[in-house]
Amino acid sequence: MNDPTARAPQATCSPVWRLVLLLALLLVQGVPGAVRSAEYIGIVHPLHERQLSVHVGGVIEEVLVVVGQRVVAGQVLLRQDARMQQGERERRRSVLDDTAELRSVEQRREMIAGLVRNAEALYQRAGTVSHDELVKLQLELESLRGRGEQLREAEKRERIELELAERDVRLRELRAPMDGVVIAVERQAGEWASPGEAVLRLVDESVCELRINIAPTAARRLATGARLAVQLDDPGLTAPVFGQVTYVAPVVDAGSALVEVRIRIPNADRRIRPGVKGRIRVEAGL
Repeated sequence: MNDPTARAPQATCSPVWRLVLLLALLLVQGVPGAVRSAEYIGIVHPLHERQLSVHVGGVIEEVLVVVGQRVVAGQVLLRQDARMQQGERERRRSVLDDTAELRSVEQRREMIAGLVRNAEALYQRAGTVSHDELVKLQLELESLRGRGEQLREAEKRERIELELAERDVRLRELRAPMDGVVIAVERQAGEWASPGEAVLRLVDESVCELRINIAPTAARRLATGARLAVQLDDPGLTAPVFGQVTYVAPVVDAGSALVEVRIRIPNADRRIRPGVKGRIRVEAGL
């Protein structure tokens, strides 16, 4: 018969099982000071994208580019009707080129200058020229000099007016501010275009930028200039590309409680298409 006062045998646990239970507990609760990595997703944007507008209102005469065309900085993309401005430019050029009066005044001034010199010699040596005749010639010479100065000043003004007229014509041309690709043409020939209204969209995709929002704890581990691997959601780019952190927002967005980060990615071979998703992994101390 069993002794009721006998103690039940105590359960024993081997050292191996103790280690397994400890690891499981650490995985559940976490280890203070441990480092975890988290994945964040953003969108790749072209670094330079421009919505182009005309300088002055007017009717479009011709659009010189099509969607998908690659252009260089300074290339004319669009022209507006500039017939009135071109007519004014030609009128100003004609006025500037008309130097007949100035040439006539210069020639007459040289002739009168010679007569004055001769009259002064005769007046001083022989007195065969009266003082009144000498003064009259001198006054005429000064008058011609004054008229010549007026005409030269007028020529300067006409040159400035011609430059303004040429500038007015150039304002009717829309030129590319940078190298890039035309991705949209919003207006066609015959349509009215106004300043501030986008008529063309131009993109330079040679440098891209991943814009992404991450947790503040992860943002603390990033600094401007840091190099990060970016995995793109593009079947044609299986290997990660590397970019440089150019911006870490100094504030946390109140709506999302996240921090904006921008990563610049070189794309000289133009393999990356802006608009794809990009993923980064950032370690954050917990």
